[in-house]
Amino acid sequence: MRLWHRLTIASAAGVIFAGVLALGLDALDKAYPPPLDAARQVSAEVLDADGQLLRAFATPEGRWRLKTDVSDVDPQFLRMLVAYEDRRFYDHHGIDALAIGRAALQLVTSGRIVSGASTLSMQVARLIEPRSGRSLSAKLLQVARAIQIERRLSKEQILDLYLTHAPYGGNLEGVRAASLAYFGKEPKRLTVAQAALLVALPQLPEKRRPDRNLAAAEAARKRVLERVAVADAVGDGEAGRAEATLVPARRIKLPALAAHVAEAALRKAPKEREHKTTLKKQVQEGLELTARNAAMRLGPKLSIAMVMADARSGEIVGEVGSADYFDASRSGWIDMTRISRSPGSTLKPFIYGLAFEQGLVSQETIIEDRPSDFFGYRPRNFDMSYQGDVTIREALQLSLNVPAVKLLDAVNPTRLMVRFRRAEVHPSLPPNETPGLAIGLGGVGVTLKDLVQLYTALANKGQPVRIGDGVTGMPGKIDGEPLLEPVAVWNIADILSGVIPPAGAPQRGIAYKTGTSYGYRDAWSVGYDGRYVLGVWVGRPDNGAVPGLTGYGTAAPILFEAFTKSGIATTPLPRPPSGAVRIAKADLPVSQRRFALNASGLLVNSIRESAPQIVYPPEGAHVDLGARNGQLSPLMLKLQGGRAPFRWLANGKPLPDLSRRRTNQWLPDGAGYSKLTVIDAMGRAASVGIFVD
Repeated sequence: MRLWHRLTIASAAGVIFAGVLALGLDALDKAYPPPLDAARQVSAEVLDADGQLLRAFATPEGRWRLKTDVSDVDPQFLRMLVAYEDRRFYDHHGIDALAIGRAALQLVTSGRIVSGASTLSMQVARLIEPRSGRSLSAKLLQVARAIQIERRLSKEQILDLYLTHAPYGGNLEGVRAASLAYFGKEPKRLTVAQAALLVALPQLPEKRRPDRNLAAAEAARKRVLERVAVADAVGDGEAGRAEATLVPARRIKLPALAAHVAEAALRKAPKEREHKTTLKKQVQEGLELTARNAAMRLGPKLSIAMVMADARSGEIVGEVGSADYFDASRSGWIDMTRISRSPGSTLKPFIYGLAFEQGLVSQETIIEDRPSDFFGYRPRNFDMSYQGDVTIREALQLSLNVPAVKLLDAVNPTRLMVRFRRAEVHPSLPPNETPGLAIGLGGVGVTLKDLVQLYTALANKGQPVRIGDGVTGMPGKIDGEPLLEPVAVWNIADILSGVIPPAGAPQRGIAYKTGTSYGYRDAWSVGYDGRYVLGVWVGRPDNGAVPGLTGYGTAAPILFEAFTKSGIATTPLPRPPSGAVRIAKADLPVSQRRFALNASGLLVNSIRESAPQIVYPPEGAHVDLGARNGQLSPLMLKLQGGRAPFRWLANGKPLPDLSRRRTNQWLPDGAGYSKLTVIDAMGRAASVGIFVD
């Protein structure tokens, strides 16, 4: 009776199927078209400049369904898939009569399902129109849909749908999503073992998930590899070798890079499936890794932003809006590349560039770093000390404030702002304020992107470049006059490339400048070689002060690490243009040997310099340094006047190093009388005698 029952069911299915065909395929197509339009709904993707996946967004129902075409996968995987699932795929029109007959005979004779008769076309029909039950009517509808699909699509298009919709456990759909999740790579190149696993999983995706049921996944892969047709497809011995390969036991997160750029891309074109950017995946990964590591070192509430741009094209190749988009403690959702902040000393190179361009100074011109009053404005250096006479080269490398303000006073703050406008950068001034000398020390607001756009001119022989937004912006050269003349630009690069890298950082051959805003709120570092500009900002998104935050100590190490991890080889800085040369001090014309302004604001060639004078400790002082306790403390030494560098001597013996500062420390050998002497660069000396107690 059981055998008769099975035969009856099989016969009835055949009769019903024949009746369905008799209705007429054309009429069925018109009345009940397959849901192909709905099947084309896939995850939105954000791609880099080379088409590599940066970030994907789940479908409305929460699926990772990445559109996959035949051209996106390894041809060997396709051969194995067809060999295992549907050997006559390229010969039938949706149903395989031989497979149906074989399956029916096996069902009748053995009393159980031995093999299925589903073609890849029937599987696609089930995937794009899923049904909960496995009734006879559902199967017949699947057959009819397969025939409809075959009439509408080519074999390659049918494979595209399968490759996109095949289930791989959890919310993974499609071969690309599975390959990225289990192997961490696109399926363009797969090993035999990897291809076999991807063939096996869709049959029972939840039960065979390797991250949850490793043994079941291994067994399923083995069955695929042992199929004769598959073995023929991959070649002799390959299946056996593949069996010895370990199955991945964990699921990897899909690429999730460039959160802020991706968000902007979706906002601009929400209905698009693909969003092409100018970013480079390798660069973006390096910058984000650097930002995460640095944020962990710096502690909570601090965020990091970075922009890396091609100075020739203006395209942004890497952008980090925050250390972690989802970190609420750092307000990670705020794109700090677009927020206006005080740039600290990062605008100083453009002041010096104007001074070079106007012939006011050369690199070896002497300029004074002493307390100065500019009609009530009294700038002070970051460390509250002064260096006295320094060269222009030293003043910029040490980022001294007074020399920068003196030069800005000479070149005119309004002229500097006009130059910024040549680069299409418009720093924001306080309400109702005109450009003033405070600009030189960060008294304006700029964004990180503004700063990088300004520095592209320094990397591009003076020609400013408009940087894009990573998505649909229009990067490119800005028509009009250069920001600075090439000779001035070379002088700036020559000086900044000589700045010592932060401790532990390799010498990369880049020119860079740092800056710290007033109140320790923002730390900046911008560096460039002959091709790329990288800007780094560190601070709190809420504009809170961070004691100890500095451009050189905080942002510069991140800059050098990011350059290294970006994977971009250093491009040499531009060669000196015609007329660019570093003139020795002795060969300078009289007008450029010393820069100074008189009381009327006119440039003068020299100023008489006072001799050095030791102001602490004073002559004859008894200084208690703890000699009675047997452990002496160092003594702070201070002087005024003189020309740096300075050589200190204690009892006729020189202290270890020359110093440019007017402060120093000396550790006595013991108690008693000592004589301290200082000699400046012009050979002038001052001495005091003291008693160490």
